[in-house]
Parts: sequence; C-alpha cells; structure tokens
Amino acid sequence: MNAPFSASPVPGIVNGLSVDVEDWFQVGAFENVIARGEWDSIKTRVEDNVYRVIDLFAEADVKATFFTLGWVAERHPEMIRRIVDAGHEIASHGYDHARVFTFTRAEFAEDIRKARAILEDASGVKVTGYRAPSFSIDQRTPWAFAELAEQGYAYSSSVAPVVHDHYGWPEAPRFAFRPLPWSSMIELPVTTAILGGRRVAAGGGGFFRVLPYGFSRWAIRQVNRTDGRPAVFYFHPWEVDPDQPRVGHAPLRSRFRHYTGLAKMADKLRGLVHDFRWGRMDMVAHREAARAGDLVLAGPAEGLAA
Repeated sequence: MNAPFSASPVPGIVNGLSVDVEDWFQVGAFENVIARGEWDSIKTRVEDNVYRVIDLFAEADVKATFFTLGWVAERHPEMIRRIVDAGHEIASHGYDHARVFTFTRAEFAEDIRKARAILEDASGVKVTGYRAPSFSIDQRTPWAFAELAEQGYAYSSSVAPVVHDHYGWPEAPRFAFRPLPWSSMIELPVTTAILGGRRVAAGGGGFFRVLPYGFSRWAIRQVNRTDGRPAVFYFHPWEVDPDQPRVGHAPLRSRFRHYTGLAKMADKLRGLVHDFRWGRMDMVAHREAARAGDLVLAGPAEGLAA
C-alpha cells in the first residue's frame, strides 16, 4: 500500500469520487471485439467487484457516486439497493454504454429515459446525475446538454477537457460550468492538471492504473491547492479485479489499457481515499453550482431553447 499522505488536505475542499459501473466486457476498449449480442452469454463479475469497492470505501468512511448502466441495474437490482443502503449516490451512465455521438437526439433521449427509469425502480431514489459513456459529450453533440436539462437532470459529469484518441473536448472549461444559459444544470468535467503549460488527464481510469500514484497525488494537490477547486475522480469496478478473463484477440493497445496495473489498483485506491477528502458527486455539484453560475459554455450549445 502507498504511504500515507504527508500533508493535510485543503480545508473546505471535498473532491468528487465516482465509480462507472459496467462489467469487464462492456468497456470501450472491447467494443469492436465483444458484441452486445454476446453480453448475456458472458459470466458477469460486476456484482462482486462493486461489493469490493463498497467495502473499500467503508474502510475510509467515504461516500461516492456510482454512475451505473441501466443494463447492469436490470440484472442486478439487489446490488443497486446495496449501493444506496451504504449511503452512496446512484446516477445514470446510460443504458448499454453506447457513446453519445452515435445517437440522434431522439435516440439519446430514449436511452437516458430508459436507463433512469430502471435505476430509479431498482434503487427507490431519484436519479439526478448523468455521466456519458467514455465522456462522449463533446462539440459534436450540443443537443445532449439540452436533452439532459429538459429531462430534469441537476448535473452531468460527461466532459473530458483534453485531447485523447477515444474522447475529449479540449476547448471546454476545466472546472464546473453551465452548459446552457437557460438551465441551472451544471457540468463537472473530469479532472485535468497543468503540466508544462498543457492540460493532462488526471482524473482516474487507465491513467491512474498505469502511472505512478505520485502523479495522481500531485495532480489532485494542484487542483485543490493552486486552483482551489475539487477534483473529479473516477474508476470502474473491473479495475479492482485482476482475475478477470483476458481477451486475447483484442488489439494490443486495448489490452494494455485494460489490463495494466489491475493487481495494484485496490492498494492505490486505498491510498487515494485516505489522502484526500471525498464525497458524492451530487454534493460536489451543489457546492460548485454557485461558482458555475456566471460561467456559461461559449459555442454551439448556446442559444438552444428549452
């Protein structure tokens, strides 16, 4: 396990801790080698992995948000209730991990409606947050924010304000902003840091597994201390599961991204949750709403009428 953090967290700053709940075979890295039609024939591992994550959070007495696929919630309603009973937030990750830019607006509207209905039925609580699969809200989908606002979402955490080969909206703000001038809904982008004058991804996922833990600790400290803002961190339940099946016919880059660092992930997470203050994304959204009040995204999302 990593050594305890030597300095106290920044007073008053609570970072957003989130888990993108999908099974190991539903990830973007394997979307071209494992078809959706095969999913029901594959042995699921998500429930046991989520319970490991819940136990890890309980060790540190932290609460988080579980952005969950509707497909998963349909098949594991007891898991959803256990997440809520442990004091965590249930939020939407869409129905079956299709990226937003693959939809028309009407298709997206149905996807988030369907997923939310499943999640609320399983959890018994209102769902107010959304995260796009693979952070796939970007300059191609200006209508996505409008649809989320019209369906009553309080916040989204769907933008990665970096350049990346699978996703990214580098022109977007680094911190909380209002995507629409007519809505109070806010966007909480995943965390980036500034290194050598450039934005670098620092909000979790594969970057957290592959890079030394010291990089993530440095990045979150920069965001908290230099910028005075909360970090937004995410990971997946399959990332604490080093015994998951190997997909040997997947591209080499995909296998590297998916499998590197799995054995060390749980210990790195333990270091992270003890080194900083963490909370649910709905709480962070509420706190950041006042700051985001005057910052409206410039560009194609402007002018969309409710």
